[in-house]
Amino acid sequence: MSKLRPVPAERVIKALQKAGFEVVRRRGSHVFLRHADGRATVIPVHRGEDLGRGLLRKIMHDVELTREEFLELLGKV
Repeated sequence: MSKLRPVPAERVIKALQKAGFEVVRRRGSHVFLRHADGRATVIPVHRGEDLGRGLLRKIMHDVELTREEFLELLGKV
């Protein structure tokens, strides 16, 4: 099993878009994504900073993806 490492926010957004999520809106430094089935999450975007492991786990929980599914999506970006 691959380790969850910090990832740039834009990469996470692109990966979630491949999974069917759409950017609903941007408010300040936060991007809101929603899936047609109702799943949603918020991703903070700060230039030069990666999303840490804890925040990535929270996003995975919000979008109901397993670690393996999430890492596979990130690998395709």
